[in-house]
Amino acid sequence: MKLTAEELYTKLVSENNFIGQKGKITFELMNITLEVNTKDTVGNLIQEWIKSWMIKEKIEFQDPPSTQKFPDFQLDLSDNTKGLLEIKCFDYDASANFDIAAFLAYRRSLLKHPFRLDSDYLIIGYAMDGTDVIIKDVWLKKVWEICGPSGKWALNCNVKQGELTNVRPIKWYNNQRTTFKPFNSALEFIEAFDSNQRQWARTSRDAITSTWKKLVISGYKKSTGKDLI
Repeated sequence: MKLTAEELYTKLVSENNFIGQKGKITFELMNITLEVNTKDTVGNLIQEWIKSWMIKEKIEFQDPPSTQKFPDFQLDLSDNTKGLLEIKCFDYDASANFDIAAFLAYRRSLLKHPFRLDSDYLIIGYAMDGTDVIIKDVWLKKVWEICGPSGKWALNCNVKQGELTNVRPIKWYNNQRTTFKPFNSALEFIEAFDSNQRQWARTSRDAITSTWKKLVISGYKKSTGKDLI
């Protein structure tokens, strides 16, 4: 069964009542089984559960060539520029502090694959209650719908000793408790990304930065047939 990301979201959330479901993590060795209450592996296990659920539901998908490749799942098997689905999980009682992508790697990727901006992010917020894993909420978003500025940067990123490491989301799901709002378009996201690389000393004067935004915008038009807006 071929589904778009929107149809998959509807099937998972509306038809299968995914929100509110409870699960447990167990480990068995030498006839001893224990229930795990640590959060360290929850995100990876939920992603594996999503994969098993898609197999059970006979939903068409393809894994990336390696576990380090983008995306997590390809839903369109006939066109590798479409149906790009990433799975992200976070502790709903804390904050959405997952990494979207390494800043420099994402910069290179958008030059080569500007259609990546159309990727969908299936984001799952979970909570732990003892050994129970509870699905609190689920979103389907584009990258620019979960990203926004921070106090010092046009695009919120994890910064270590002045170095940009990873693009990070803002708290898109609770506008009442955050100062910064998500971007309104993919173009706003690209402009903020460009502002970061022009502000960061490591990339401010390199050759890639000088033409990056122009090339991504024109490349997006060429690969999708759409203007980046």
